Amino acid sequence: MMHIEPGKTRIGWIGTGVMGASMCGHLIARGFAATVYNRTRSKTEPLLAQGAAWADTPHDVAKRSDVVFSIVGFPGDVRDVMLGTEGALAGCQPGNILVDMTTSEPSLAIEIAAAAREKDVFSIDAPVSGGDVGAREARLSIMIGGDAQAAEALRPCWEAMGKTFIHQGGPGAGQHTKLVNQTLIAGNMVGVCEALLYGYRAGLDLNRVLESVASGAAGSWSLSNLGPRIIQNNFDPGFFVEHFIKDMGIALDEARRLGLALPGLALAHQLYLAVQAQGHGRRGTHALQLALASLAGIDWLER
Repeated sequence: MMHIEPGKTRIGWIGTGVMGASMCGHLIARGFAATVYNRTRSKTEPLLAQGAAWADTPHDVAKRSDVVFSIVGFPGDVRDVMLGTEGALAGCQPGNILVDMTTSEPSLAIEIAAAAREKDVFSIDAPVSGGDVGAREARLSIMIGGDAQAAEALRPCWEAMGKTFIHQGGPGAGQHTKLVNQTLIAGNMVGVCEALLYGYRAGLDLNRVLESVASGAAGSWSLSNLGPRIIQNNFDPGFFVEHFIKDMGIALDEARRLGLALPGLALAHQLYLAVQAQGHGRRGTHALQLALASLAGIDWLER
């Protein structure tokens, strides 16, 4: 197993969106030399300004890296950047490590691990929670599946990006853990939005309400971090609605496979489909407030 350390280990990064850019930036700040790729090159400019090098394809990223990270949108994107003809695995050398940090399908993580093993490459699934704030502040929770030794070797990278990083088991275990996380968030976001809608209709000062409830038993990360954004009409994405819908869909598919009924998750999924149908798919997950308010005849943005 390779020894990973800044100044020696070359990292590659595929996907420089809302979270990926910050995460890669932390690794560069720690002293890792980075090669980056994104479908829209302009989104890599801040990283290039930090000293990263550009590559034209995920394959080229891997050829110039020892460890390749990816965080993209959907399972289809993961398949393309990892397993495609111009994907990262095709450019890897034996002993390299692939780390997919996208929230994706556990079965795909298992498939990538099997394909990587045939080339003597290690594969890790390591989805994250914490949104744009957690990514910027290097306070993400990282849920790790795959080879235990490879996961431990990556500790210097985890420490640069996150506050909590726990190996959950073999290939796919990180993805399953993230689906637990998303199931928890889905129900909680419904509660946060409905509670603020109730407070508004009751004529309360919502900021004062948050002062009372956020520190008690009703408190949550979503309430403390997204509640103020809802009140301020700031629905910029820390995490896209359309990506959350994807995550809930994967969780529901897995639940069916496991013989589980998850009615709360199914309800949240339907509500978020309504958010997307109203044109808010590229807004943050807290844009659920806009859809719920519309059910009550309230234009939240113009209240």
